[in-house]
Formats: sequence, structure tokens, C-alpha cells
Amino acid sequence: MEWGMKEQEKAGVTFLTFPLLEREGMVTHAFSTRKGGVSKGMFATMNFAGNRGDDPEHVRENYRRMGTALGVPPEQMVLSQQTHTTNLRIVTREDAGKGVVRERDYTDVDGLLTDEPGLMLVTSYADCVPLFFLDPVKRVIALSHSGWRGTVGRMGAVTVERMQEVFGCEPGQILACIGPSICQSCYEVSEDVAEEFRLVFPETDWPEILEEKPEKKYQLDLWNANRKILLSAGIREDHLASSGICTCCHSDLLFSHRATQGKRGNLGAFLMLNS
Repeated sequence: MEWGMKEQEKAGVTFLTFPLLEREGMVTHAFSTRKGGVSKGMFATMNFAGNRGDDPEHVRENYRRMGTALGVPPEQMVLSQQTHTTNLRIVTREDAGKGVVRERDYTDVDGLLTDEPGLMLVTSYADCVPLFFLDPVKRVIALSHSGWRGTVGRMGAVTVERMQEVFGCEPGQILACIGPSICQSCYEVSEDVAEEFRLVFPETDWPEILEEKPEKKYQLDLWNANRKILLSAGIREDHLASSGICTCCHSDLLFSHRATQGKRGNLGAFLMLNS
């Protein structure tokens, strides 16, 4: 497995990229950091959440700045509407700008897919797991949000299956990346959440996903859980990368819901097929 992401800075904006995706030369992609925006206070500075109390003008300017760094205007971006589901939306040219410069006409969408070049898919995070997908043969991309509920729902496998059904993708051709999110050491969960994972993962996987602590608490490994889901969906080991970057451990660089007790903005994952 190829691990790690590269830190880059363009037009004053700091973001992270996967070498696995960059080497194909087929997509423009990024995972944002807190650096390079105009938001203030707990949203400082590169916040992409428009529903947490930040100044809307600041949020719009942050999208504009990220767009300048990536060479994509906000009018070509399409934003999810995340509610911890495993619902996916096929994005077309008609969706350009939705959630960024236009109102969305959809709700409950935690994943986006497209084969349209020039459309930048955007999803939001502050500890949950970003999943990036590229089929370089069919020229199809997807971007999915997988928190603990999405992981229990096997969001990674649901995305791969949808890529197969709609675009004829072969899982063995798909590249998949697990983006910055909360690590096992930082993510304590209760017995009820642990039980949800026991219901959907084989018993042989439990020790690798759940570390039991006193008083029926557990340390949950979302990275390994999503890795297992992607491998079971047919993604090849050498086509799978993980950032290995914890949002909670690095809350100075990345927004973390848990590290700040919810006083935070949102990070953004960005993915576009180049023309």
C-alpha cells in the first residue's frame, strides 16, 4: 500500500494531494487545510462550512481562493449535502455550481460520481473519512464521505458498486484513497457504536478495528475498517492509498470536531477529471 500525501501551496493556499492520483495525470484533486482562507475565530482560516455560523462572504471567498489554487472557478464545483447516509448522486453538467454559487435541489447526498471532465466534486469533513476514487480506464471519478455510520453502511463498497452499475467500471482498475480523518488513538466510541461494527464485520476483523478499553469503551479504527471494505469490494492492494494523517492529532492544521468539541469549520475534499 502506498501511504502518505504531499503538502503543497499555490496562490497562498495550503492543501494536500495523493501521489497515487497525481501520477495518472488525469485529475485535479486536493484535501484542504486550515491555511489560506479569510475566515476568523474558530473558523480560521480556510473554512468551507456555510451552515456553522461563519460569515457567508468569507466562505464564498474561501471557495474562490481554493478555485484559484486549483485552476477551477467555483461555478464548476458541485457540493454534496451530507447527512451520514450512503446515498450517491451522479453529477452532470447541469449540476455545476450547486451548493457553492447556486442552491442545491437535492438533499441527503454523501457521495458524488461523474464521468464529466471539468466538474469539481466537493465533499466536507472534520474527522470523518474522505474516500477518493478514480477509474483511469473508464475515466470516472467519485468522492464519498464515510463517518462511522457511513463505514457501517460500507460506503466505500457502495461507491464502487455504483461505479460498476452506472459506468461499467471494473473494481480492479479503480484507484482509491483514504483521506485525512480521525485516527484510532483519538477516536473513542461507546458500546452501541462498537456493536454496529460487530454486526457488519466478520469476527476475525474485530481485533483490527476495535480496541477494547475499560468501562465498555473502544478505540475505533476507521482507516482500517474502510481499507477492509475497499479491498472486499475488489480494489487492489497496490491501487489503494491512505494519508495516515489524523485530523484530531493535527487540529492546528486541520479542522477536528472532536479536538474542538464541535467549535470548528469544515475541510474540503476536491476531485475533478481534467479535460
